[in-house]
Amino acid sequence: MTLNVSPLTLGTSPLGRGTEPGSPEEDAAVRFAEQLFDSSHAFIDTSNNYSGGRSEAVLGLAIARKGTDAATRVISKVDCDPETGAFDRDRVMRSFEETTARLGVERLPLLHLHDPYTVTFDEAMGRGGAVEGLIELRESGRVDAIGVAAGPVGMMAGYVETGVFDAVLIHNRFTVVDHSAATVFADARERGMTVFNAAPFGAGILATGAREGAMYGYRPATPELQEWVSRLERVAASFGVSLPAVALHFSLRSPLVDSTVVGISSARRLAQLDELAATPIPDEVWTQLEALGPAPSPVDDSAYA
Repeated sequence: MTLNVSPLTLGTSPLGRGTEPGSPEEDAAVRFAEQLFDSSHAFIDTSNNYSGGRSEAVLGLAIARKGTDAATRVISKVDCDPETGAFDRDRVMRSFEETTARLGVERLPLLHLHDPYTVTFDEAMGRGGAVEGLIELRESGRVDAIGVAAGPVGMMAGYVETGVFDAVLIHNRFTVVDHSAATVFADARERGMTVFNAAPFGAGILATGAREGAMYGYRPATPELQEWVSRLERVAASFGVSLPAVALHFSLRSPLVDSTVVGISSARRLAQLDELAATPIPDEVWTQLEALGPAPSPVDDSAYA
């Protein structure tokens, strides 16, 4: 099935981090979550393990305040057991039950298999495996759709090729720096899957620009990547637009992407995101981006091939 997504999906991995139940800090996080639900964006993205479960707990409190509409707008993910690493059918069921209890909902529009690194592909897909649990949840009507969410392209290609999933989410592999997810996204689109592209800013340098300590894909940006991004910054500036605007629109304009997932940590960041999304990017920017040639991406997925 194809989900009725909006161009942007709001990510909440840091939401509620370090807060205690009933504290003023928790209340502030809940009020911010309410702002996310008040936005025009269709879905809020979370996961069982985000902020040790606090992301879902805070969203659940916001849902209780906002009501029925908010309860239909949260996408979540099942995660392995945080202590043992177990990720089988039974763990999927427990993860789902933990999630729905925190959120205060009975069902979800979409549930992803998240970062299945503690099991092999065959274990995940086999009898009693994690995917069996997801299929069971979909067939029972407790979730409308199931997806797979991770980073390594080779691994993700295998899951997409099964034809089992309704959606795919890949992070840091389809940006102005790294296009490696393009073939997987194209395959997913041909299969009628909903495609989520996460982290269009590369979790760092495409938001901050080239500077000391800049990161890409949770890794330090190499001097070569820093230099390439500096050239892109100059291209953007020559047309009166910012590097983050170009980075975001690279994803928003792609026919391979249904929704771009951006992590939001504050009301100010949400306003900035909406401003970037509304920024027109001259066509000549894309022509000059092509002329820069491939960026020296530091991402190495060879261990997952």
